[in-house]
Amino acid sequence: MSAPDGSPVGAERSIGQLFASATAEMSALVHDEIALAKAQLRQDVKRGATSGGAFSAAGAVLIFSLPMLNFALAYGIRTWSDWNLAVCFLLSFAANVLVAGVLALIGVTFAKKAKKSKGPQKVAASMKESAVVLQKAKPHPRPELPQDRVPEAIEAVARSSS
Repeated sequence: MSAPDGSPVGAERSIGQLFASATAEMSALVHDEIALAKAQLRQDVKRGATSGGAFSAAGAVLIFSLPMLNFALAYGIRTWSDWNLAVCFLLSFAANVLVAGVLALIGVTFAKKAKKSKGPQKVAASMKESAVVLQKAKPHPRPELPQDRVPEAIEAVARSSS
């Protein structure tokens, strides 16, 4: 196992190596936070586009289908039931309004989901939390060695070379 800079874990690293490692990790953290924000914004835009598409579809159905569907449905009802033609036209109009209402309801649902989404706020809170944690981070204290004792790494090198 090795550290991000390639040095073995547990080995003594210089302050420069530690600083480089911390800088690389901070850079990766910032890049990951930015990627998260982009992904959440992309999802919010997609929901908004779906909402707009549903509203557009509702309008298109209501406008473009009314003449043809009303005539076809009204004459179909008249043929099937022998009712007055005016009542048949009202029933066909009610069916079109029902379809448009369902599509508008779908649009409202997606619009509310897009409005409720707190993607950017979540990312900002996460970044603030990371900053607070990093500000409170303290280096691990190293045990003090007695003056007459040499660290194990130096002793191992000294033993292997003698």
